[in-house]
Amino acid sequence: MSQSVIPTADLPNQGVEYGRLALANGKKLPLEVLRSNAGFYLGTYTENGPFTRESVEYFRKEEQAQHALAHGQWTQKEYL
Repeated sequence: MSQSVIPTADLPNQGVEYGRLALANGKKLPLEVLRSNAGFYLGTYTENGPFTRESVEYFRKEEQAQHALAHGQWTQKEYL
């Protein structure tokens, strides 16, 4: 039986599985670590390519972005 993670005030994005901005734009897409020229970020992806950048932060290394996603240590963008 899997345990669900409950977000807390200090880690409001812990356990977030789907992109909030993607949901606001009509698509339920899983959060992923994606790469751009600026670095790695948390976002969503469709068959047509990147859809939303969900994290405010860019990360220098993929491992840092994976860690942030797994532990809720990132900041949700409020708008596209």
